[in-house]
Amino acid sequence: MDLRQLRHLAALADYRSFGRAAEAINLSQPAFSRSIQTLERDLGCELVERSSREFRLTGQGELVLQHARRLLAGSQALQNELSQYNGLTVGELQFGCGPYPAQVLVPEALADFIQAHPAIRTRFHQGDWQQLSLWLREQQIEFLVADARYFIGDPQYHVQLLRTRAGCFFCRADHPLANRENLKLRSLLDYPIVGTRIPPMIRKILADVLGEPDFNPSVECAQFDAIQRVVLRSDAVGLATLEALRDQVDQGLIHLLDFIDIPPEDPALHLSYGIVTRVGYSMTPAARAMVEAILAVDQRLLAANQ
Repeated sequence: MDLRQLRHLAALADYRSFGRAAEAINLSQPAFSRSIQTLERDLGCELVERSSREFRLTGQGELVLQHARRLLAGSQALQNELSQYNGLTVGELQFGCGPYPAQVLVPEALADFIQAHPAIRTRFHQGDWQQLSLWLREQQIEFLVADARYFIGDPQYHVQLLRTRAGCFFCRADHPLANRENLKLRSLLDYPIVGTRIPPMIRKILADVLGEPDFNPSVECAQFDAIQRVVLRSDAVGLATLEALRDQVDQGLIHLLDFIDIPPEDPALHLSYGIVTRVGYSMTPAARAMVEAILAVDQRLLAANQ
């Protein structure tokens, strides 16, 4: 077993076809098939269910794939850190970001970072807190920026807290709820709610106010731009941070909803931004530089809003 074979298995899982996977890695299909067969022989188990019409890994194949992705990520991380050892003149950075930090905080920090380190190839992956935690565990990203409440208290994570961001429900400017006074949270039940996947602790707080067993958006989406477009073109109500909505509020496109049973200072609608890393895993110099940029922009935004 070697890393080359593990890369072939990962490609097979990604493309779900021997032919497409072989083409993607510039290998002939017979050679690619022999590589997978050799891996199966070396491990003493079948990795692919060849009797099935649809592509499917065996249970052992799924297990090997999980470890393969971690080993490949570790190998890439080692090469990446070695390449950056003498300065940020080469290498790559991969990190994750939640939908709301992706609106203002992270783009501004990324702009500063690439201005200072243009040679670093940077990828930031956007997702909800659950997807981000999976990518972090599998070492596909070095750190993530998101609401950190899900990660605080978990011994496998280290959390560096940023400023909390006030959140709010919002609708289009001419929405039926826009001019109503003394709104209660239950008013939302008459309209679709569009938002990201909400962490359990926030769902519970909102559900308790509503007197419902749970609180979930009618439509879940990890892309805030899509959420905002849906709200502007329908009677849906969205949930976001004030920071992410500032430009649209200034333009008069959206209306922020106030509820008498959830005061604006209530922490139920505040997002506790944080930078989350895995305990026991060091960050590359590029990752550390990006974190420093995020911390600097976090303070800059605070000063700008005071």
